[in-house]
Amino acid sequence: MSKIVPTITATTPADYVAALKKLAFAPRLHIDITDGEFAPSRTVNLNQIYWDEGREIDLHLMMKRPVEWLHQIVALHPNLVILHAEGDNLPQIFEHLRKFDIKCGVAILPDTEPETAREIIEIADQVLIFGGYLGYQGGTADLANLRKVAEIKKINPSAEIAWDGGANVENVSEIATAGIDIINVGAAISHAENPEDSYDNLNELV
Repeated sequence: MSKIVPTITATTPADYVAALKKLAFAPRLHIDITDGEFAPSRTVNLNQIYWDEGREIDLHLMMKRPVEWLHQIVALHPNLVILHAEGDNLPQIFEHLRKFDIKCGVAILPDTEPETAREIIEIADQVLIFGGYLGYQGGTADLANLRKVAEIKKINPSAEIAWDGGANVENVSEIATAGIDIINVGAAISHAENPEDSYDNLNELV
């Protein structure tokens, strides 16, 4: 059964705090962190974020050199850290994070085929299919990327499969039906007049 997970993409600490409060109803959150290099936008960094104890947090690190932030990642101790297949040293980073009981996921950009990332997909707890605009909310979902689900399942049948990019009321049912376990949703929830009602509606649709 698919689950909706609201996304926070905040450019300032004040924006982050406001988003955290706005999404207080959600038990699981997907937090985007960008460095302005791997992704064109820049968000708050790992020294500027926090969350309430007991919330399930997925950290999506769109960073060129995530290895430089390992100390901060471990100190925050999220449920899951998602790194990009296009980055370096992922197996070594995964090995380090798992020493601290942190799950590890891998994201693949639209131009990346699962087979080219087989080595890291095989050992990932989650595989995130990216089908939007890197580092921004409110983009259009490229649903052609849903074709990657079958190949990912062949490579790692036990991995949780997630979607990121442009999910909304018009396409969320199609995304769920394609075999996606976790649908990360940004603007369709955070920009809604009533974010909690939007969250509930999306969960009903899937």
